[in-house]
Amino acid sequence: MRFRHRAAAGFTTLLLPFTGLMGLAGPAHAATSATTTATAATAAAGATATYAKTQDWGSGFEGKWTVKNTGTTALSSWTVEWDFPSGTSVTSAWDADVTSAGTHWTARNKSWNGSLAPGASVSFGFNGAGTGSPANCKLNGGSCDGGTVPGDAAPSAPGKPTASGVTNTSVKLAWSAATDDKGIKNYDVLRDGTKVATVTSTSYTDTGLTAGTDYSYTVQARDTADQTGPASAAVAVRTTGGPTDPPPTGAKVKLGYFTEWGVYGRNYQVKNLVTSGSASKITHINYAFGNVKDGKCVVDDTFAAYDKAYTADQSVSGTADTWDQPLRGNFNQLRQLKAKYPHLKVLYSFGGWTYSGGFAQAAANPAAFAASCKAVVEDPRWADVFDGIDIDWEYPNACGLTCDTSGAAAFRNLMSALRSEFGSTSLVTAAITADGSSGGKIDAADYGGASNYVDWYNVMTYDYFGAWASTGPTAPHAPLTSYSGIPTAGFDTADAIAKLKAKGVPSAKLLLGIGFYGRGWTGVTQSAPGGTATGAAPGTYEAGIEDYKVLKNSCPVTGTVAGTAYAHCGTNWWSYDTPSTIAGKMTWAKNQGLGGAFFWEFSGDTSNGELVSAINSGLS
Repeated sequence: MRFRHRAAAGFTTLLLPFTGLMGLAGPAHAATSATTTATAATAAAGATATYAKTQDWGSGFEGKWTVKNTGTTALSSWTVEWDFPSGTSVTSAWDADVTSAGTHWTARNKSWNGSLAPGASVSFGFNGAGTGSPANCKLNGGSCDGGTVPGDAAPSAPGKPTASGVTNTSVKLAWSAATDDKGIKNYDVLRDGTKVATVTSTSYTDTGLTAGTDYSYTVQARDTADQTGPASAAVAVRTTGGPTDPPPTGAKVKLGYFTEWGVYGRNYQVKNLVTSGSASKITHINYAFGNVKDGKCVVDDTFAAYDKAYTADQSVSGTADTWDQPLRGNFNQLRQLKAKYPHLKVLYSFGGWTYSGGFAQAAANPAAFAASCKAVVEDPRWADVFDGIDIDWEYPNACGLTCDTSGAAAFRNLMSALRSEFGSTSLVTAAITADGSSGGKIDAADYGGASNYVDWYNVMTYDYFGAWASTGPTAPHAPLTSYSGIPTAGFDTADAIAKLKAKGVPSAKLLLGIGFYGRGWTGVTQSAPGGTATGAAPGTYEAGIEDYKVLKNSCPVTGTVAGTAYAHCGTNWWSYDTPSTIAGKMTWAKNQGLGGAFFWEFSGDTSNGELVSAINSGLS
């Protein structure tokens, strides 16, 4: 969604020097070219000019100047001058005539907006190119901050604030009053150098903070002539609470997938990782999925990723998003989650079942693909959110939703290029097939060679069997081991892990996969595996598949086979993992020396995260 703001009510301007904000998209203004010249107006005390960058779309930006008459007599005209650094310029403007001489820019009022009564203000805007900010501002030949009115000194600095009532999310501040010969009008409260409030009293309660986080507060006074005095001394505050201790070095990986689209119909937000208790029990999150188009990594749903606004009660930090903040959406929520749980690492996952068709073109030029991925993952707007990249190619040199013929070496070459591009300090991982059959998908690509370039593989040890075989036989979709009557030899976790080890993949680079969902058939009369069916069992979002949080109550477990569970209720037959079977799988993973476990995906778990808890306990 794109927004255009020319006179947004409530927008807070920033006094020069201005630090620009990164926005979302560039507006298209029908602006008037700046060509008119005029005689310079006389310098005026009691007037200010403030600047704000209201949008930034990478190659350009929108700027806004506001001129205010803070004096006691009317202004008949105004002229604002400033310097831009080389490479930054005004391309179009509205509500003022803007001219330039080299890097020096001058804006003069139109015939209809030059007169300003005491207390009145007027704004004009422009579109610009480049990344610089204005400097050396002059208003009517004088200082843009109004200067010092003769006989009127600026206010003194207030006393150093004191902090009290500190909680996980708030702190109360109080300070002694500043002094001024004409009187104090109000105080600006600054958190970490950024103004968060303007108050008329000598106290303020700041809310919406993050638990266990350090903040610094100062206060500035403003007198009745709108002159701002020096800042007070700073007080340091650390909110209570905060994250658990980070996992010890060498601890097992506990990774979950967070789906980009889950914020819609499933209404599963990043904050649910906090309320369920899951965030403190995992080590890594894969954000799924980025798309692969034209041989490049691209953001898929830009609205969900970085534009969707969250209210205070929906937000991890407890603070509502604003229309003009640089980053919103899931990315900003993940940033807040990492601030609350500093041990967490987040990877951007590309591909998946639906988007894997783009990898064939990517494999034709691995270096170009890797460069495009780094540009997305490390985009300056959210570079601090992601700690690396995950590739989910289903499947190299084999068939998934589509069939790939890139060759056995394509996957290795792709992972090698990604490691070269991202370097040794970023995580590079991949979700891979768990087909342990002879001549199956593991045999189709050089997973052994590619393992030299990855931190680990997410081995998708689930979805072995399901209602795509509409008449059965019924079989558990995530068997840990083979069993008598298994429909396809090698379609089990133990065989897949053994085959990957035999191809030279180190045990510590293999993560065991857990599905937080079940797969099922209907028209089934036989309770034990191996029965016939008439089709897929009904599911909330898709036939043949259902979340664990639903199945645990709607179709409780009636038996176990091959280290996983199954359930027969009425004519429906489901298989899924439970906290008990997960515990057994985690013990097996530790005995095999595996690097840990991962799961698909958070929203299938209960509201108190009982499956995540089982993984955490089992690997601890």
